[in-house]
Amino acid sequence: MTYANSNKKNMSGGSLIALKEDAIDGNAGSNGNVNQQTHQQQQQQPQQNGPSSGSASSAPAEGTRQNSLQRIQQRKQKVFNLPISQKLAKLSMYSACQAEGCRCTGWKTPQENRHRDVESSYCPEFNEECRNTNCRHTLQSHIAHLDGISGVEMNNLLGAIIDMENLFMSMQRVDDEDTKKVYLYLFRLLRQCVITRQQAVIRGPLGDPPFESPCIAKAVYSFVFYKYHHLSPNELQTMTEVAKTFLNFLNHYNFEPPSLRKADLKNEDASTYKINYTRWLVFCHVPAFCNSLRHFETSLVFGRTLLRTVFQYMAQQLKKKCISERDRFPADKRSIITQMPKFLEALKGELLKDESPIWDQTYRPPSAFLMQQRKRQQDTATNVSGTVNNANGKRANIGEPIHKRPKKDVDRNSGDSNYEDLPDETVIRAMKAVSESKAINKTEILFPVNVSRDENVKAEEQQRAIEFHVVGNSLTKPVDKETILWLLGLQSVFAHQLPEMPREYISQLVFDTKHKTLALIKENMPIGGICFRPFPSQGFTEIVFCAVTMSEQVKGYGTHLMNHLKDYSIQKGVLHLLTYADCDAIGYFKKQGFSKDIKLARPVYAGFIKEYDGATLMHCELHPSIVNTQFISVIRRQSEILKELIAERHNEVQKVRPGLTCFKEGLPSIPVESIPGLRDIGWKPQTRAPRTSRPLEESTDPEKLAASFAAVLQAVRHHASAWPFLKPVTAAEVPDYYDHIKYPMDLKTMADRLKRGYYVTRRLFMADMAHIFSNCRFYNSPETEYYRCANNLERYFQTKMRELGLWDK
Repeated sequence: MTYANSNKKNMSGGSLIALKEDAIDGNAGSNGNVNQQTHQQQQQQPQQNGPSSGSASSAPAEGTRQNSLQRIQQRKQKVFNLPISQKLAKLSMYSACQAEGCRCTGWKTPQENRHRDVESSYCPEFNEECRNTNCRHTLQSHIAHLDGISGVEMNNLLGAIIDMENLFMSMQRVDDEDTKKVYLYLFRLLRQCVITRQQAVIRGPLGDPPFESPCIAKAVYSFVFYKYHHLSPNELQTMTEVAKTFLNFLNHYNFEPPSLRKADLKNEDASTYKINYTRWLVFCHVPAFCNSLRHFETSLVFGRTLLRTVFQYMAQQLKKKCISERDRFPADKRSIITQMPKFLEALKGELLKDESPIWDQTYRPPSAFLMQQRKRQQDTATNVSGTVNNANGKRANIGEPIHKRPKKDVDRNSGDSNYEDLPDETVIRAMKAVSESKAINKTEILFPVNVSRDENVKAEEQQRAIEFHVVGNSLTKPVDKETILWLLGLQSVFAHQLPEMPREYISQLVFDTKHKTLALIKENMPIGGICFRPFPSQGFTEIVFCAVTMSEQVKGYGTHLMNHLKDYSIQKGVLHLLTYADCDAIGYFKKQGFSKDIKLARPVYAGFIKEYDGATLMHCELHPSIVNTQFISVIRRQSEILKELIAERHNEVQKVRPGLTCFKEGLPSIPVESIPGLRDIGWKPQTRAPRTSRPLEESTDPEKLAASFAAVLQAVRHHASAWPFLKPVTAAEVPDYYDHIKYPMDLKTMADRLKRGYYVTRRLFMADMAHIFSNCRFYNSPETEYYRCANNLERYFQTKMRELGLWDK
């Protein structure tokens, strides 16, 4: 069955991804049997969606992309839930025979069982021989190297196998030769990764994303400010939503194969488009369906070159889609449809203009504008309940529960809240007061109190006494003499400050073309630096050396160096820093925000980062909204404003009042709010919300109670984390389950009990649901997917019960 990739409004074109819905032949691992299996599936489903021609002539059905992802997830979960013996049988079909001298690349089922599916009921014996006449070794010989493999690693390999089978079927269906070659390359890459049990890493002449700077997303948001900053806040917000819609359309758009674009492109443009089309397939399109490969959003890795090539046709399709989908948009969102044609025309002008500032890497909208946009996005996200906002371009991994609910924030708009936002006028007045106070107090200007060393370094940088430069060696273009001298100076600094490190090793890395060094220059001489190697394809940067010459230490240079590196990494789209720190450097890196708690998964950096004996791996995660070189001064400024506001409030309420005499007069107690001056200092009575009795608990209407339980049960069953609990666990699947679990429960059994009228009180309903989660956590270990699903689903269940007033915890 073939499923096409589509954008948010199901606009499509380009190549299609074929999905293997159900395995037909257990021998999909071998080339010959894959062909047979594909042929059988095509016979079973010959005309459901048509061939994957790679053209833009047809649009897929509504919701096709989401359906494809769900089907892939469902099949993977089905395979992940198979007994260990069937999982190993599946792996054996893609595992090379371990017998000495044998060149068999995968175990093949005996002739009499070749049409049986290992993903369903068929489970071959480990002593069955391979059908390959050149092998004839047992299944055990093909999985001997898998002894001791963890459950997580086994599932990763099985996931890669499923992705590989989908790619193979797509390769058979697609007509475009360029697309077919890419699918074949990725198929072989995943095949090799399964054999070697390594993470799939794409290397070669395509380069690593991002491929152009600035990226399309950054340029489009710069365009919104550049073109529409004069509008009112509401109008500007509308244009921002239009830009988001455009970027979302681009991220889900299927590009035409180069063979269909030759007629309307020049030779040079056609060659460039072919390269970008291949990059899009490898890094954006295929990984959207095959999560064994790292996925990138189109708008974040491509720039002006690709957008120029596809803009005209894509804009026409988007305009048509806006017209056809107009009635389906909510009334408050139709302004987006209205403004889209104007937005596209204005963007086209900036796209074709050679000197447009939005394509300048150094162009950046003011911080106030960016912060205002982020605040509006956060407000919008807060007001939308029960939805998952994924507009930032990040894709959740297939198999990961998407209904992860954030902790509930205090509603600051409700009347019961004790919080209130300060008016802008109050903050501005406080800022003005702080500035005037500094201007009056001359001594504080001449001799600042408690000024941080980072402030002194920033002052030196502003006076051009010191400079920061990212330098590196190159084999493809000339390197100027000044850069070479700086690299030699940095080599000397690292060698003196890191005496345990061999000088030859330092020279090798400093002058390596893959490494760069952030140099701190003073009087045209390097006095410190950070040597690092970026891995943009993996999303992290490795810090190799970090040192400041002895005479310039304890002046704040080290902190400012690291802040510059953080800002440089954020600018390049890399949000993770990793380093191996020796015992003397751990304290420094902790102060810079590094931690021994590594947030990155080991397969992301294993085999890339250099490991050192006796050193500690440390990690720092960067926030894209923070300008690290300005962070300390921003916090200091906020602290000054807060102190000024406290002082103002203190002066307002600083009034001595007579003591209370009521107790001398015989009164045993008085209301708290009657104490003079208490309200003046901001105290408010805590109005406790009246406890709502559980109307459905004591309801005399059993039908109303049953309807509420049915609504909760229906919502829980459709949750992404509910798949392990939909039906009873069978002894055939888990033989020892009932040896440990004495009171089993599942959602199907609860539905049957609900139909029979068993749940006459909410306590009975809650008790059965609690059994589901407690049984799962008792039988499974905390690191398993089942354990996490139980926790996620339990939180969701409690939320639904609270919404109906059936939860009092």
